[in-house]
Amino acid sequence: MPRKKSLKKSATEFREKVVELETFTDSSVLGLSDKEQSWCYDYAIIRLYREFEQLMLFALVCAINNDTKTISDSTGVDFPKHLTDEVCEYLVLGGGYFDFKGRDGLIKELKKYVPSNHYLVTIIKKQKYRDALEKLTALRNFAAHESIQSKRSALNAINQKRVGSSGSWLKVQGRFTEISDKLKDLGQEVHDAAPY
Repeated sequence: MPRKKSLKKSATEFREKVVELETFTDSSVLGLSDKEQSWCYDYAIIRLYREFEQLMLFALVCAINNDTKTISDSTGVDFPKHLTDEVCEYLVLGGGYFDFKGRDGLIKELKKYVPSNHYLVTIIKKQKYRDALEKLTALRNFAAHESIQSKRSALNAINQKRVGSSGSWLKVQGRFTEISDKLKDLGQEVHDAAPY
């Protein structure tokens, strides 16, 4: 029988990557202009989002791979007991890519594949992660797109009337670290709850 995928390992790697991003922002902005510092933080929030997105995709693949009852309970379709990683990933991606709109969108996406009482849903639903997840998504979208809609969402998430860029907001008062620290905590909870 093939070995089960390790979400514990992936969650540990996620936390390590977040620490690397924190180190990057702390060290790379020295000697840079104000604008260049903002660019570094724009990059950092995009990269942080990407790492979190990959963790959530891997968590779903692992949940399905480790116990197909999770997706059977959510979809009402009986799946075979053993599915390959590729099949599990295809069930989630359907040939596309993994995407969600904010914390509530992530919860909705998770519930497509795992029951409402699954540890992934329970962790993401925790109030202590709401603010960080909303800021992560809104600020990443603003950094990546700089559209009027993404700016409006970012302003709403940070509860301000004006902002120049995601990076300009994130680089002061430890704001990036506030978000990344919460995501490290979330990653640790995923690690602790995962069976493998």
